[in-house]
Amino acid sequence: MSPRSAQVNEELRRRSRERLLQAAVELVNERGYDATTLGDIADRAGSARGLVSYYFPGKRQLVQSAVHRLMHRTLEEALEGEPRTDDGRERMARAIDAVLGLARDRTVLMRQHMAGMLQAEGFVRCVEQQRLAELLRDTVARLGGGDPDAEYPMLRAQLMGAVYAMVLPNVGMPMGPLRAELFRRYGLDREMGIPPDTEAPGGRCDEDLSRFFSTDTRPADEEPRPDSRPEPAPDQSK
Repeated sequence: MSPRSAQVNEELRRRSRERLLQAAVELVNERGYDATTLGDIADRAGSARGLVSYYFPGKRQLVQSAVHRLMHRTLEEALEGEPRTDDGRERMARAIDAVLGLARDRTVLMRQHMAGMLQAEGFVRCVEQQRLAELLRDTVARLGGGDPDAEYPMLRAQLMGAVYAMVLPNVGMPMGPLRAELFRRYGLDREMGIPPDTEAPGGRCDEDLSRFFSTDTRPADEEPRPDSRPEPAPDQSK
C-alpha cells in the first residue's frame, strides 16, 4: 500500500481536530466543565486519546477553542444569513442577538466558558478567537462613526458583560432588557436583528451542532497545522 499523501494527512488531521472541538462543546454543554474529561471528549469524537494532547495543551485550551468556534460560526451565520445585507446597523443588531442568543440557549456552556476565563490560565488566544474578533471588528467598522480599533474592545466588553449577566446562576437577567440597552447604545431599532421571541443561529441545546464544526466548507490549508509530526495511530492494544 502506498503511503498517504501530505494532502490526505492534512485532511485527516483537520477532521480529527474538528471532531474534538465539536465533542468538547457537546459534553460541556451536557455535563459542565468539571464533569467532562479529556478521555470523554476523545471517546465522543471517536479519536485516540493521545490526539487531544497532540492538538491542544490541555482541557481549558480545548474547551475555549471549541466555544470560540461555536461563537464565531454562529456570528458568521447570523451576519451572512438571508436576507443578505451590508447595512451596518442591521449587522450590528444581528451580532448582538447572535451572542446573546447563545447565552440564552446554551446557558451551561456559556457559563462554563466565562468562568474558565477567570481561572489562572486566563483568556486563551487561538485561531478561533481571532476569527471571532475579526467578525466583531468588521461589524464595528461597517457601523461607522468612530475608530474600529477603539470601538471594538468596547463592544467586546459590553457583550461579555451582558453574557455574564444572563448566565449567573439564580440571578441571571433575561435577554430582553440587556438587548434593549445594547440596541440603545448603538442606535438600533427593536425590529432589527433577531427579535428575542425567535431562535438564534446557535440553536437550542438539543440541535445537531455539526454544521458549526463542518470540515467541508473550508479549504484544508485554512486550519493551522499543529506541527509537522505525523498523526499518531490509535493504540490497538486497548
